[in-house]
Amino acid sequence: MRRPLVVFLVGLWAVVTATFVWAVANRRTVLLDVMALAEPPGLLEVEALDPGVTWWDDYYTVEWLDERTLAIGEPRFVQRNFVYLILGDTRAVLFDTGPGLRSSLRRLVEETTDLPVVAAPSHLHYDHIGNLASFDEIALMDVAGVRDQLVDGVLVPTPAQFLGQIEGYAAPALRPTEWWAPGMRIDLGGRELLVLHTPGHTPESISLWDESGGLLFAGDFIYPGPLFAFLPNSSLDDYRRAVDRALTAVPSEVRSYGGHGDPADTRAPALTRRDILDLGSVLDGIEAGTSTGGHGLFPRVYPVNGRMELWADPLD
Repeated sequence: MRRPLVVFLVGLWAVVTATFVWAVANRRTVLLDVMALAEPPGLLEVEALDPGVTWWDDYYTVEWLDERTLAIGEPRFVQRNFVYLILGDTRAVLFDTGPGLRSSLRRLVEETTDLPVVAAPSHLHYDHIGNLASFDEIALMDVAGVRDQLVDGVLVPTPAQFLGQIEGYAAPALRPTEWWAPGMRIDLGGRELLVLHTPGHTPESISLWDESGGLLFAGDFIYPGPLFAFLPNSSLDDYRRAVDRALTAVPSEVRSYGGHGDPADTRAPALTRRDILDLGSVLDGIEAGTSTGGHGLFPRVYPVNGRMELWADPLD
């Protein structure tokens, strides 16, 4: 073999190897970059709503979970987001604000209640903070160094926190008026919400526990469908700790409402404590190396139960 050809082949092998090593090391970001190449999906068509669910306009749906809790759905958005308006006697919380495809969320809220409303995200992904800046009162989670990101009283989520580049969204500038730390009780007047730090999907993820109503508002910690633990900043170890924290806080009777709905159901996505236990069992099996149900390379998909899967990074 001629020497120039040998040099070329060795050089090619070195480039391929270096590219492979770099791609593995940056696998989470590379996957997002590939996803960003796809055309953002348009609005979905919804033929019929389930009982108890009504249209507010031609985009948002509303469903009263009880006399003081409203689930607001976006079944025409591909991720089928849900946000929750939680009413007390003197104050209300809007937990998450969706992707911001429609700017009328604040008007929906104001037509529902005359109470002062504070908007609070479960985490900082683009599909949960899209309408956040439109509210006057904003509470952010006082975890994972989020408060340290303030510049002149304004927080702009980092690309890894926001992920809006997947669909061409620009990160909003948020001016928080409150900071909610884990263990804090949010008094709404006759109703309290306990702030739980439930990371794993993201480091800053929080959930809200309403003990009096037996309701857990879980964001993307747990919901029917694929639970994403392979994104930048996701962590299986954090997910395991979040499960333990949630199980310690909530009793056997709990309705858990997450941030995304089931494509086959336009009602709010309700789960139970059993689902949290099932998620914990899968995480235990992954950690112990005894889980045999996973398939795929990256992300690796682990069935949790008939309603959930955990999408994980096999090298986590």
